[in-house]
Amino acid sequence: MESFNENRAVGCLSELIALECGYDHSKARQIRNAAVLHDIGKQQIDKSILDKPGKLNSQEFEIIKTHTKLGVELMASFRGELSDVAKIIALFHHEWHNPALGGYWNVSSYYLPDYVSFVSISDVYMSLISKRPYKDAWRRQDALDYIENQSGTQFCPELVKLFTSLIGHDSRVPEFLSAE
Repeated sequence: MESFNENRAVGCLSELIALECGYDHSKARQIRNAAVLHDIGKQQIDKSILDKPGKLNSQEFEIIKTHTKLGVELMASFRGELSDVAKIIALFHHEWHNPALGGYWNVSSYYLPDYVSFVSISDVYMSLISKRPYKDAWRRQDALDYIENQSGTQFCPELVKLFTSLIGHDSRVPEFLSAE
């Protein structure tokens, strides 16, 4: 399962994307804080599934998919604008630009607030460059290549351009997250 630091990195990257897209600092910070909670529902998933060293079977994958709804349920008592943003992110951060090609709930990212896609692309990047029980960490450039290959399918093409530029060339991105 991801570490808190990995979730913080997803939040930081999402905040930088938001700033690049013209969000004010207050809203960008709100997105960062909400993004940290994107996978909170995984706390309710059996650790044997989360830490399985091999490929998940179809039943296990269906269980993993529930983490998005479980996250919203865990935050049900949260109130305020930050909690609304966090719930939307938790529920929809696995949706694709083209839902016919993937995603959990078949909702196009086109119909969701932009910040959900900021978290989605940041989460995928961090997942790829991080070691998991079922895979080694990818090289950062390989992760960026994967994201570029998902332009127009998993991710909005404009977001892919912005993200790859940000990761490769922006001094605000910590060195350990930048391309090699």
